[in-house]
Amino acid sequence: MSDVASLTKALNFAAQKHVDQRRKGKNAEPYINHIIEVASLLAENKAPFAAVMAGALHDTIEDTGTTHAELKCAFGENIADIVRECTDDKSLPKQERKRLQAENAAHKSDAARMVKIADKISNLRSILASPPADWSGARKLEYFVWAKSVVDNCRGLNAGLEKEFDKTYKVGVEKFKP
Repeated sequence: MSDVASLTKALNFAAQKHVDQRRKGKNAEPYINHIIEVASLLAENKAPFAAVMAGALHDTIEDTGTTHAELKCAFGENIADIVRECTDDKSLPKQERKRLQAENAAHKSDAARMVKIADKISNLRSILASPPADWSGARKLEYFVWAKSVVDNCRGLNAGLEKEFDKTYKVGVEKFKP
């Protein structure tokens, strides 16, 4: 199967899995917009194709009930393993998941670390463009600072992604600082 066919298969899979999900922002965009943005950021910044594929699928295990075995069958063990690396344990409290995400980021594979950076860029952009209505400026700033703690543990792999993150982070910090 060609790379284009593989990627469109992954995007279609993600679209079906996330069909009823919306972003948390005031505009409640379809969740697939986030998935496409993450995959696009990875592709535009010349990440390895496995990272682009995992970017398209990165939230399927965490947010849709998709299993590692299902991803392995559809996309191969490597892609499934990268997605699993990007998956938080939803049985843990939110603050614990966030702490572990930052703490464990440096120990992920190169592909998973690039997916993490692209995911955080997309999330920061979303907060800038369409933040959740009930988020204060302080909460937005807190998210930006936390996202940076994750990304700082993923650096050294892709200068383009890191530059895009830094640019987006700077805009948010300036916008939301007290």
